[in-house]
Amino acid sequence: MVVKSDTAIGVYDCGGGCGTGFREIGSFEVNNLFAATLSPRGTYVQTFQKPASPQEKNVVLRKADTSDSVYQLHQKNMTKSSWPSIRFSSDEAVACRLATNEIQLFDASSFSKGITHRVRIPGVAGVELSKAPGSHVATFVPESKGIPASVQIYASKADLQTQAVARRSFFRCSSVQMSWNNGSTGLLAVAQSDVDKSNQSYYGESKLNYLTIDGTHDGLVTLHMFFLFRDDDCNQLLVVCRIPILCLLNPFPGKDGPIHNVQWSHSGSEFAVVYGFMPANATIFYKK
Repeated sequence: MVVKSDTAIGVYDCGGGCGTGFREIGSFEVNNLFAATLSPRGTYVQTFQKPASPQEKNVVLRKADTSDSVYQLHQKNMTKSSWPSIRFSSDEAVACRLATNEIQLFDASSFSKGITHRVRIPGVAGVELSKAPGSHVATFVPESKGIPASVQIYASKADLQTQAVARRSFFRCSSVQMSWNNGSTGLLAVAQSDVDKSNQSYYGESKLNYLTIDGTHDGLVTLHMFFLFRDDDCNQLLVVCRIPILCLLNPFPGKDGPIHNVQWSHSGSEFAVVYGFMPANATIFYKK
């Protein structure tokens, strides 16, 4: 996708390979364009326009090849946590949207059905739809009036949404970064506070939480206490955390400090964490 100007978007097929050039498959005009994004498989283009009036439906979802509008809604402003407004699973089978006190879910193959069902969550401020399959949705509710912040996981199917399948609560949390693995079985949630109570970091305090949809894990990932042992079969050092997660990299003691980045492997079986005061540590954990 190429944003040509603040009024035009072009969509190109890049599948021809190196040196064969790009083929334009769609082009359309959008007045007062502020942001645009493609769905995971390139089926839809979602645009945000600066609203001219409170009633204007300024978020529009279009088919990428025909530019036909399939869904529209009004959104007052755009923030990092609220864009894209409509989020898709990797296979584009399920879509969801964060709204006031609820998560709205859609059949991504037929937006003409409108909102298929809703998950009512008072105070919800963040959402992350699982990747493949889009079987679950993770939500974040900030602290309020002495009630701790929480991350909760719900099934995305209407008949399975009676209660959260996993939940993790914590104080001193102003924001959360959530990341699903491929397979949609595990969620990493980095809880961030603006102030470090120990006064060791100007950037605040961060904690890594790990939740699974089967309830086997719903706690902190320990990053600063490791035991070393040698595997004679592969003649290398391995590291084991005090919680039952196997570390396959970083044969050194852990360290305190902020969490800089968290990423899942493509298989969804391992995740990497970069953390600690500089020079930072990089550790790979097995999901079990």
